[in-house]
Amino acid sequence: MVNLHGIHVLVVEDDDASRHYAVNCLKKAGFEVTGVADGPSALQSAKVSTPEVIILDIMMPGMDGFEVCQKLHDFGIDSIVIMLTVRTDVVDKIHGLEIGADDYIVKPYNPEELVARIKAIFRRWQRIHISEGTISCLDVTIDYKHLLAYKGNTELYLTRREMSLLSFFMQHQGRILTRDELYNGIYGENHFGTQKVIDVYVRRLREKTEDDPHNPKVIKTVWGKGYVCGKLEV
Repeated sequence: MVNLHGIHVLVVEDDDASRHYAVNCLKKAGFEVTGVADGPSALQSAKVSTPEVIILDIMMPGMDGFEVCQKLHDFGIDSIVIMLTVRTDVVDKIHGLEIGADDYIVKPYNPEELVARIKAIFRRWQRIHISEGTISCLDVTIDYKHLLAYKGNTELYLTRREMSLLSFFMQHQGRILTRDELYNGIYGENHFGTQKVIDVYVRRLREKTEDDPHNPKVIKTVWGKGYVCGKLEV
């Protein structure tokens, strides 16, 4: 059971009717909700309140959702970002994920689906948070008690999704993991999206965990099969 009490959601939607509808649905589900109509207002609100979740429309005049998402990342705001879009193109989805989005929902959407997506993200995050002890691969370590990751003695600044993926890799060291398994491990089996996002997150993890991202040691590619964390068991 996911406790929604105290979870603050920021809804960024330029259409008044759509914004009010989303805000009301999320409030009824138990979230604390703020609604804003444009990108600059979203950035200002996020800086002040640091919401746990941001529901971000892509197609806004002026500063669109992609630019807002990029600026959130640049400002170091680690909110979960779920983008709302009428687009279904894979390229657009991958672009959003590359600049920090966590999930996509295509309009028109059922508000129950939006609530379910948020709950699923927090359910997986809470499962990691309640773990104890540490786990390591080479010089990379996750401290589950404090939910921190380190390379040697240097703290790594990982997003929730990156931490989830790194944790999944480390818990299955030595085993080839397909994109299917990795995708289900961090998104859940009932999530509908593209497995290409796994390549995006692996690249981002390598940039943070490897001495040489082009010659990885912690997360290696097994061509034609998937990825392996650490030394491949035979």
